Amino acid sequence: MRRIDVALITQKVAEMFERVNHVLSDDVSKALKNACENEESALGRRVLSSLCENMEIAEKEQIPICQDTGMAVVFLEIGQEVELVGGYIEDAVNEGVRIAYEDGYLRKSVVLDPLDRVNTKDNTPAIIHERIVKGDKIKITISPKGFGSENMSKLYMLKPAQGVEGVKDAVIETVKAAGPNACPPFVIGVGIGGDFEKAALMAKHALTREVGKNSEKEEIKALEEELLSKINSLNIGPAGLGGSTTALAVNIETYPTHIAGLPVAVNMCCHVDRHSVAEI
Repeated sequence: MRRIDVALITQKVAEMFERVNHVLSDDVSKALKNACENEESALGRRVLSSLCENMEIAEKEQIPICQDTGMAVVFLEIGQEVELVGGYIEDAVNEGVRIAYEDGYLRKSVVLDPLDRVNTKDNTPAIIHERIVKGDKIKITISPKGFGSENMSKLYMLKPAQGVEGVKDAVIETVKAAGPNACPPFVIGVGIGGDFEKAALMAKHALTREVGKNSEKEEIKALEEELLSKINSLNIGPAGLGGSTTALAVNIETYPTHIAGLPVAVNMCCHVDRHSVAEI
């Protein structure tokens, strides 16, 4: 067994959330720059150029890329040969989030009760997903998720007979409904299969995949590419002002499902698809 003090998790989570709100990951940065070069609309190029400039200023000045610094989402893959010491792992994660949002002067956007709406003042608690895996390491994947795009996400419980065409229709319908409200160009996470909550979880996790890296499953890769092409032909464009760059990527995850169902979740993300991965 390998012993890991949860204080290391606190430290890593704090570092990751502060940095990812100031510095866009290389994959998203590259995708935005490529989009700026290839956008067919003059207005769209101007919008993308402004987004790239904003990204550069945020990194140089160490200020948030977006004023919505998100609700903290954390995926933990914990090796079964790890012994955690020094405290409770979820407390350690939340402490890391608190440190990042207080020391980094990031906007605190979390309310303690969804109906009373009283701000927690430190952006905790985080949304934490834990999975036991093989090995003696801990993999931490984080995403501060903004709610302009989160609010435009959808979950569909399709009939099996609707098949792949029904899946395509669900994704396109969600993108059309989102329009400018989810701050395009988008990164779109899609979960297909499982059940009600598994599909949504996969869609959220799909947003943490490197932009530009397709699924390893050939049929899913083809579906991602087809959907991206169709979405970019909708003429929603950067900031919803028209153009050929409505999305930077469509990332799909799948899981076995019940014979009677075809769950599909579509998690919209704006062009600031903040994500980071670390291993302890």
